[in-house]
Amino acid sequence: MKPQTVEIQNSTGRVLCCGIFRPGGKKLLAKGHLISEEDVRLLETEGMNQVWVTELEAGEVGEDEAVSQMATEMGCGCLEIRLAAGGRANLFAAEDCCVLVDDDLLRQINCTSSIVIATLVNFSFATAGQRIATVKSAPFAVARTQLEALISILKERGPILQARPVRSPAVAVLYSDPVNGERARQLFENIVRQRLERFSVTPSFALAATEEETALARAFQHLLRAKPTVVLVASTTAPAGPEDIVGRAMAKTGCHIERFLAPVEPGNLLLLGYSNEVPVVSAPGCFRSAKPNVVDLVLPPMLARYRVSASEVACLGHGGLLA
Repeated sequence: MKPQTVEIQNSTGRVLCCGIFRPGGKKLLAKGHLISEEDVRLLETEGMNQVWVTELEAGEVGEDEAVSQMATEMGCGCLEIRLAAGGRANLFAAEDCCVLVDDDLLRQINCTSSIVIATLVNFSFATAGQRIATVKSAPFAVARTQLEALISILKERGPILQARPVRSPAVAVLYSDPVNGERARQLFENIVRQRLERFSVTPSFALAATEEETALARAFQHLLRAKPTVVLVASTTAPAGPEDIVGRAMAKTGCHIERFLAPVEPGNLLLLGYSNEVPVVSAPGCFRSAKPNVVDLVLPPMLARYRVSASEVACLGHGGLLA
């Protein structure tokens, strides 16, 4: 780039190096704006004679074009891209969704000096119209070779961000207690509803069962027969592992146990299993309070019908201290 001061009449097609304001403080043109013939006439009526501008050199791409290309390649799913002033492109959720982020790829891109990207945290729930990421360019221009290298990485590795839609999820809840399942329902039903309301959903199915292996297995079978998006187990007891009563009942219905223990506080005793593609989540103690816990971290991707793996649960430790 070649910053220089030029006469207003010679500024068409050049990029402003700083914003231009009226005496009262109202902005006329923003830094990085590409000056048009109409802009020249406007500046002349404001009594200006010269402006500080810069020109793209061979092998450079303007900031707006650079961030537009990056935003197009970096994301997929139910999102829309809007250019903003100052070499910035914002990505917004087009509908309620879960934001999935490839953290390693994001870090690799952000290690360059020409373009940086900020996103919501992986597994975040976003409502329609919410900004979920922003792409910012170095001022005015990016070397074409650098931009092409970044685009090549994204084409090879895939998108950094996915906006995975949450569409009409069906949540099933199993309330369980060693003596009377209805006791668990009375204790936890209000908290369950409060938690689900954060994601704009309500329970579609609910059962209460005594914590006895056959009774729990029968309740799981009834709920799974309804083909829910996810099953939540709200138990009054805290299991010591998959071999305890809830885990045994899950296994009896054919559930694959994916993970026990989460590096999240509150919510360490998370037990995650899958019946085919339906996640079954036992999170003892997590329905006693509406305060954030492990359920709030894993529920958004599950509502978006994304299979959360054991290794992804293990990654929740960074930022997992919620209380």
